[in-house]
Amino acid sequence: MLALRLTLESFRFAWQALKSNLLRTILSLLGVTVGIFAIIAVFAVVDSLEANVRQSMSFVGDKVIYVGKWPWTFDSDRPWWKYFNRPVPSVREFQLLQRNLSANNKGVAIFGTTGGNTMKAGSNSMADCALQGVSFQYNIVSDVPLAEGRYFTAQEVDAARNVAVIGADIAANLFPYGSAIGQTFKARGRSFVVIGVMTKEGKKLLDTPSNDNNCLIPFGMFTKLFALNTGGMTGVTPTIGIKGTDTDPGLLDLEYEVQGLMRNIRGLKPREEDNFALNRPEMLADAIGKLFSIIGVAGAVIGSFAMLVGGFGIANIMFVSVKERTNIIGIQKSLGAKNYFILFQFLFEAIFLCLLGGASGIFLVFLITLIPQDSLPLTLSAGNITLGLTVSVVIGVLAGIIPAVLAANLDPVIAIRSK
Repeated sequence: MLALRLTLESFRFAWQALKSNLLRTILSLLGVTVGIFAIIAVFAVVDSLEANVRQSMSFVGDKVIYVGKWPWTFDSDRPWWKYFNRPVPSVREFQLLQRNLSANNKGVAIFGTTGGNTMKAGSNSMADCALQGVSFQYNIVSDVPLAEGRYFTAQEVDAARNVAVIGADIAANLFPYGSAIGQTFKARGRSFVVIGVMTKEGKKLLDTPSNDNNCLIPFGMFTKLFALNTGGMTGVTPTIGIKGTDTDPGLLDLEYEVQGLMRNIRGLKPREEDNFALNRPEMLADAIGKLFSIIGVAGAVIGSFAMLVGGFGIANIMFVSVKERTNIIGIQKSLGAKNYFILFQFLFEAIFLCLLGGASGIFLVFLITLIPQDSLPLTLSAGNITLGLTVSVVIGVLAGIIPAVLAANLDPVIAIRSK
């Protein structure tokens, strides 16, 4: 009860002091408001930018190992021609991996993509579409969100049937009236029946592949339309993807197993180096995380300068407040007020002032997030709100502790005579 009464009385004193000097209070609040606004706005932009970039890279999947010819990160000590002379992944290697891998995976898929295709349905057409041939377990390796319809069956993939799962933009352009499910369109001179339409993704910050203009077809049908690269300069180069399990942290067991099987399949001797690349999305995620951590730290340092100015403003107003209320402090102490009450009273006032400024800065950031943005929608997370309020409290304590100590240690007789 004592703590509650102390808090309520301190709040009443702080509110009266702030109201009696409204202009000075507002000017002091501006420093904290600008500082918190700068810090939280930077973190909100960085968080939103990182989330958008990660979403743009979502097509590579999660907990997946990709077997390919080229690594995603190059070793500067290795000559480029060693990568160039590597064989490309083949259907045979995919089948052997699928057959020989242990239960330490959720699925294995092979897929290949070509761009610049034109889709036609009656008088409607759409150019510059991606045509992607996939095996049955592709929806396990990579996310295929469906707005309507269904994914391929194993029989459809094995028989290389003329069925397709199309993107939202393709469906809207080819079949603007009604559902696209069951409709027929042509691509590369072949007729395909739509069995599924993928969920619309919209614009991405990075120019990464989007499902909106992508068309999935069985891999067997894809190989009838396009020649696969068998090691030369022409043809579509396929990629093999293996989805890991949650019980394999870091996918280390799966990586070692895939590496051993690939070396055995390609007949590599023990001392020969790998002639294939095992790529993982974590390589990109780690690079993205480090980049945005640096950006976040730089933004926090810049915002802290504005926060420093706000802190000095609060400290200044607290010194002035102690000077103006010296007589009242003397009266309070003469009536039995303890030092800790005076200390808490002024410290609470500084914290309350900083919290008002911090809340105002956070509210301004929230207003900015309400502005519609197609390419980079801003979001204000609960973590950033908590951070802003915590920083406000810390600045309030640092700015108010010295004036509060001076007020608490005043001699009551000298304080009463001051006015």
